[in-house]
Amino acid sequence: MRIDLHAHSNVSDGTETPGDLIRAAQAAGLDVVALTDHDQTTGWDEARQVAAECGIGFVPGMEITCQDTTGISVHLLCYLQDPEYQPLLDELAESRGSRVVRARRIVDLLAEDFPINWDLVNEHCQPGATVGRPHIADALVSAGVVEDRNEAFAHVLSTRSKYYVSHPSIDPRDAVRLVREAGGVSVFAHPMASSRGRVVPESTFHDMIDAGLHGLEIDHRDNSAEGKVFLRALAAEHDLIVTGASDYHGTGKLNRLGENLTEPEMLERIVATATGSPALL
Repeated sequence: MRIDLHAHSNVSDGTETPGDLIRAAQAAGLDVVALTDHDQTTGWDEARQVAAECGIGFVPGMEITCQDTTGISVHLLCYLQDPEYQPLLDELAESRGSRVVRARRIVDLLAEDFPINWDLVNEHCQPGATVGRPHIADALVSAGVVEDRNEAFAHVLSTRSKYYVSHPSIDPRDAVRLVREAGGVSVFAHPMASSRGRVVPESTFHDMIDAGLHGLEIDHRDNSAEGKVFLRALAAEHDLIVTGASDYHGTGKLNRLGENLTEPEMLERIVATATGSPALL
């Protein structure tokens, strides 16, 4: 089976609708795909319906934006959680609010040097989606400042840029606990992606594992080769679920569906562990 457990639609920062994402997964030869939009689950129903029509397996999920005690960004994938679990919903609503404040500040800084404004950014964000840096990148492309999102994130939107603005996010330990309470399975997304910026210290991994972390996303294009060695050893030591995925964003990134895959037995562990929502398999 070909299983990809990390993909985004235009509910967050992908470029395709949830339904079109499922169709793209089928065209890419996948047997199972997960929808993991940032801090939102509103694409689940459409994705599930189209998956049933296409005869492809569907795993509902989400990617939660966190920040560890050292100030480093952590992305936590979660699968099959109860989408109506109120404590998690409350935390996500607060996170989306802080993301909007952050995005506005970034746009204000960029507007001092480039032909960009908040209205232009909103043109690249679907109704109901939370504005984030990818939408700002799209606005920069349309304004002729950069060629594509990759160039934007490599320069004006990088964490080293003078336009970068951090924002408060949930501690990953708390996020792991909330996902467990919601009956979901948590997986640390691209944890050794040094090309994106600083990676968390080893202590953060152990803190998250102690909080109940279920797994690690190891086969991901942004994890370094040395990082993957460390992650496999850590997963073996703690009997963690190991996943691989594309982190697909449509035309928003170079990542292609199915470029990294999850083994069927690991998906079986996710499904067997979760109690919040069913998969379509």
